[in-house]
Amino acid sequence: MKKLIAYPLTVVYFIVFGMTLLIFHPIQWFCFNVFGYQAHKLSVDALQFFLLRCLNVLGTRFSWDNAYEIPENKPLIIVSNHQSMYDISPIMWYLRKHHVKFVAKKELGKGFPSVSYNLRHGGSVLIDRKNPRQALSAMAEFGKYIEENRRAAAIFPEGTRSKNGIPKPFKTRGLQLLFKHVPSAIIVPVTVNNSWKTLQYGAFPMGIGSHIKFKVHQPILLSEVENHSELISTLEATITNAIHLES
Repeated sequence: MKKLIAYPLTVVYFIVFGMTLLIFHPIQWFCFNVFGYQAHKLSVDALQFFLLRCLNVLGTRFSWDNAYEIPENKPLIIVSNHQSMYDISPIMWYLRKHHVKFVAKKELGKGFPSVSYNLRHGGSVLIDRKNPRQALSAMAEFGKYIEENRRAAAIFPEGTRSKNGIPKPFKTRGLQLLFKHVPSAIIVPVTVNNSWKTLQYGAFPMGIGSHIKFKVHQPILLSEVENHSELISTLEATITNAIHLES
């Protein structure tokens, strides 16, 4: 019965989701080209808010658990597990005052209204996973941008999303590069739970009634850590141990 109900709700969701992306694409263009970065940033924040409201159509709820005061105007490296594309908007919305930028695959840089435009012009980095040289160079430049402009870099070290919530092993190269080029960063570990349920039936219909939960763990000052490899192991354990595969 739940899956049957999901079919009409998914149709409604796709309509409002598509309309939201189409409406905000020219808004982003206008803000960026006429008023510059700050106006574009506000338009992207508004986009994230409405993307979350689109998911409410499916009965999706969000919880953000953060007991820590994260300083503003400090470079951050947000490290999270990855369960679906629906991990992204909540992180951008709830941490919006930190100017969140993402490490994304280059395929997302074109063909997606609003999303591609923001990735290309908003400060995120697009990497070619089939071209290690390009990826390393782009990550280094991205790290320098985060350090100099005191933005927040969000990275999913698993490299690709987990389709069933079970975490994949962390890949360390991207994190090591960010640690190198953002030496004053505050590391913010985040655990995502239940995001995978939005796609538990595949792309159609979408899962309904999911409660996506985000848990922010104790931030870590990178400059106080001597062994980056041990830090990555600690981050992986902290994040994955808080994953709960609820039925």
